[in-house]
Formats: sequence, C-alpha cells, structure tokens
Amino acid sequence: MVSEICITHAELPPDRSVTGADTLASVPDAIPTAAQSRPLPEPGDVLPITRWGTPVMHHELKDVTQFDADLEKLVRDMVATMHAARGVGLAANQVGVDLKVFVFDCPDEHDQRVTGVVCNPVLTLPEGKDRQLEDADEGCLSLPGAFIGCARPDRSQVTGFDHTGTPVEFEGTGLLARCLQHETDHLFGMVFGDRVPERARKKLYKQHNELADHYPDDWPVSPTTDAE
Repeated sequence: MVSEICITHAELPPDRSVTGADTLASVPDAIPTAAQSRPLPEPGDVLPITRWGTPVMHHELKDVTQFDADLEKLVRDMVATMHAARGVGLAANQVGVDLKVFVFDCPDEHDQRVTGVVCNPVLTLPEGKDRQLEDADEGCLSLPGAFIGCARPDRSQVTGFDHTGTPVEFEGTGLLARCLQHETDHLFGMVFGDRVPERARKKLYKQHNELADHYPDDWPVSPTTDAE
C-alpha cells in the first residue's frame, strides 16, 4: 500500500503558478526530456473522466496480467484523455477501468519532461532522516477545479512494467515525486482527499461544487464551459 500519493492529475487556475498531482497544466512539448523518460504510445480516443464517489475510485484495482492489444488500446485512450484534460497523470480507474495502470507526462525538479506507463506499480518512499515532506497544492482530474495543500515526501521511486510487459523504473523529484505518489494511490483506491484533514476535504468539495457546472459529465470529451 502506498504510504503517501495525480497528480494526477485539469487546467491551471488563473491565479496559481503551482498545482499538484494529476491536475496540472499540461507539460510544454519544448522542455527538455529526461533520460529516464519512456515514450508514450500514440494517443487514442478521449474518454470521460470518472469522478470521486464512483465505486471504482475507492477500492484497490486488479493487477494487470495480460499485456495485450486491449491493454495497449486502454493506455492509448488514457494518454489522449490525460492530454485533453491538460493533466500530467491519469490512472485507469479515472476512466472507469479496474486495472493497475497509470500514464504520466510530468516535469521533474530540473524541469525536464518525464513520460511513461506503469502497470502494477511498487512505490518506494524515503524513510528516517531522508524523508522530507513538501506541502504544495494538489488537485485531481476526478474532482476538477479544486486544489488544496497536501504534504508528501519530496522524492519517490516506482517500479513496475509498461504496457508491453517491459520492466520500468522511475525516480521522482519535484513535481514528478508527487505525481508518482498520487497516481499509485489511485490504483489502491485512495484519492488525495483521503490524505488531508476533514476541514480541508470540505473545502475541496466546496471549490469543486462552485465550478462543477463548467465541467460537463463527459469532460474532457466535451470541453469546459466559460467560467467567467
């Protein structure tokens, strides 16, 4: 089980320069790509994003056991959906699928772009004197429009397999550290709202409810409406 959180994974609020997990402004194509980055498959179809409260968002998902054409299609659709929502990460249950796989496209502490696909992730976090927490705004594509501070270790490592069954390993620093934690949490049925105090959680829902009308039920298949 993950000891600390996607990033996740929506649009950057107009008055914020930093957000967290999977609700971040999309990564500009022009920034340098890190050596550890692994190519994402070509985007497929954009799917509706599943919201908090849907059962698949709140239980541990099934392990990936078949690395086949169906998995590749799912991953391609997840990539398309992540980019359409301007996110930096997306887990399978965020498109309603009960499988332990996430995709990401996120900068690290050096502002280098890191992309990848991770199935059946194992997350490792610093312990003891090496464990340093960073409290930063975090949001989730499955609760669009809402952001709140969430303290997480400033480094993380995840191992697993890509969608072809090839072993992968990623070292997370900066925003990527938060993203890897957030997305792995999703696969174990945890949303970042579970990691903040009740008062903060209520504030999250209030923020979301104030903007909910701007996010169609099938978002990002249908775009957001003007929030002005």
